[in-house]
Amino acid sequence: MTGHHTLQETEQAIQRRLGDVPLRHDAMMAVSNIYRAAAAIRQHFESSVLRGADLTWTAFVVLWVVWIWDEMETRHVAEEAGISKGTLTGVVKTLEGRGLIERGSHATDGRLVLLRLTVKGQDLMRSLFPAFNAEEAFVVEGLTGDDNRGLAQTLRSIIEHLEEEGDGRRASLRAESPPPPRRSGRRSRT
Repeated sequence: MTGHHTLQETEQAIQRRLGDVPLRHDAMMAVSNIYRAAAAIRQHFESSVLRGADLTWTAFVVLWVVWIWDEMETRHVAEEAGISKGTLTGVVKTLEGRGLIERGSHATDGRLVLLRLTVKGQDLMRSLFPAFNAEEAFVVEGLTGDDNRGLAQTLRSIIEHLEEEGDGRRASLRAESPPPPRRSGRRSRT
């Protein structure tokens, strides 16, 4: 159970509350279950394989992105990890303090900051990733190889759709309603 209620209890409560509202219940349940699955997986990893390495999910993802790409600008690391630059700043500070990641200057633009793993960070990822992958296998243990490939392709289709059409959809929705006031009370710039 990932929350206070089981998945079945939650689905039943939603049906009671919204059963007669004309909605795309199939879409709602699909997206809701993607979110709940992601939260359950994250919680499982943080409480198991990442716990021994004293890493949060976000810290692991930052290490993973930098490990895979060798060296990367901070803005691109934040984008790839799906976090804000502010969140990245805090994560990098922690990882730097542990000697796992280091900052460097861009060769031609001194304003840009590059991130790369230290030798200690590379060693950690080489030793940690097989255990991480074993937990990935545990998470999908109830699925066949074909199920895994089908699920991966289905999720890839969702991602590709959002990559191709998401910017336009968001712009269209933003054009239909003004942005809310900023917390300071001033309107944000559009």
